[in-house]
Amino acid sequence: MTPLDDAPEPCRMGAVELTRRYADGSLSPVEVTEATLERVVEVQGRFNAFTHLDLTGARLAARAAEARWRAGTPLSPIDGVPTTIKDIVLVSGWTVRYGTRAVPGITAETDAPAVGLLREAGAVLLGLTTTPEFGWKAVTDSRLSGITRNPWNPARTSGGSSGGAAVAAATGAGVLHLGTDGGGSIRIPAAFCGVVGHKPTFGRVPAWPASPFGTVAHLGPIARSVADAALMLEVMSGRDTRDWYQSPWPLPAVTPLPSRPLAGLRVALWETPPRGTVAPDVAAAFAQCIGRIADAGAEITRVTLPEEDLWELFRLHWHSGAAARLAMVPEERRETVEAGLREIAAEGARLSALDLIAAQSRRATFAAALDRMLADFDVMLSPAVATTAFAAGAEVPADKGLARWTEWAGFSYPVNLAQMPATVVRGGFGAEGLPAGLQVVGRRGADAAVLAAAASLDALD
Repeated sequence: MTPLDDAPEPCRMGAVELTRRYADGSLSPVEVTEATLERVVEVQGRFNAFTHLDLTGARLAARAAEARWRAGTPLSPIDGVPTTIKDIVLVSGWTVRYGTRAVPGITAETDAPAVGLLREAGAVLLGLTTTPEFGWKAVTDSRLSGITRNPWNPARTSGGSSGGAAVAAATGAGVLHLGTDGGGSIRIPAAFCGVVGHKPTFGRVPAWPASPFGTVAHLGPIARSVADAALMLEVMSGRDTRDWYQSPWPLPAVTPLPSRPLAGLRVALWETPPRGTVAPDVAAAFAQCIGRIADAGAEITRVTLPEEDLWELFRLHWHSGAAARLAMVPEERRETVEAGLREIAAEGARLSALDLIAAQSRRATFAAALDRMLADFDVMLSPAVATTAFAAGAEVPADKGLARWTEWAGFSYPVNLAQMPATVVRGGFGAEGLPAGLQVVGRRGADAAVLAAAASLDALD
């Protein structure tokens, strides 16, 4: 049984099917929104995926979308589609809490750029999804909202930091879900919850306010299908002058997704994370995937990433970002912040300006080398995560001798350092029936090619 099996029929549909039904009049955004809101309440009681619901706003948006579809004037291919936002992204009129009790929530006066683009496209905004405190780790629990649990096994973690978004996607509590990813925070929960997550090319989706974690941080979609993720990404793509880090040159469109048969696909195979090992059941599921891909005619070449201590390099970036984030908390409130975040922030605060400049230089050297390496391939494939979901409420799997999430998430953060697009789809199951993810990485700007390959690979599962 999957987490979606007990959901009402409208909650099992994706954006592509819903909007087809909206167009022919056999289903309305109001019906779908009401069914989804009921599902959200049920899912919340079981898995704890939401921190805020806007019932009135969702119903008003659904009625407006219904009128547009009846008039034959929808705003976009996602008009009237139930959508959620992670609780670290600003939504006008909503109070964003960042998963913390250390600072008051911010009641936004304006939407973040991605949210504004979704709203302009007619998305029905349901509410905010859970995150760990300030999104600092790759599991989702906090003193503010408690533990967000895995819909395949509530005793296990949902992953993070966009854990609430992935749970909502997996269970039918919304169709499209906005997450953030600074070191795997979209892709890790997507893998643990058996859904699709896409970290775009850096700058494709505008970000404002700027993340304290700097230019490793991205915004992107989580959904149940690659097609839906691509629709959402296309809507959120664009230039916004509030985001100075964006490049002014336009990136190629994502939709309509090109067809990408696996026959002849040039695949770089990345099997070894920067730190630690791959769990045997994940390795077995990945090997089975690669076998099916090879049987379909893909050309597979094993590769190693350009030489660099990527675990240590990412820590320099992430821990200095944590120090910047903690510095925004009033000193008298910092003891209320989770101990793990305070510990990495203290490490980051000890770094010098020269340390950070050297880290940026090393990052540039690594990312340029990876750019050159992937020029000879269509995509690079890896396990999404080196483990399946472990105990809820823990930062690391038990009895593995690990101290921090970065030690088991090594297939994620190198892609953030390189600012490349990456999609996670389900890649089979581990020994306990928990999803194992497959990651598809591509060259910067090649989001459409990555998503197209991911769609073909997803069809093999």
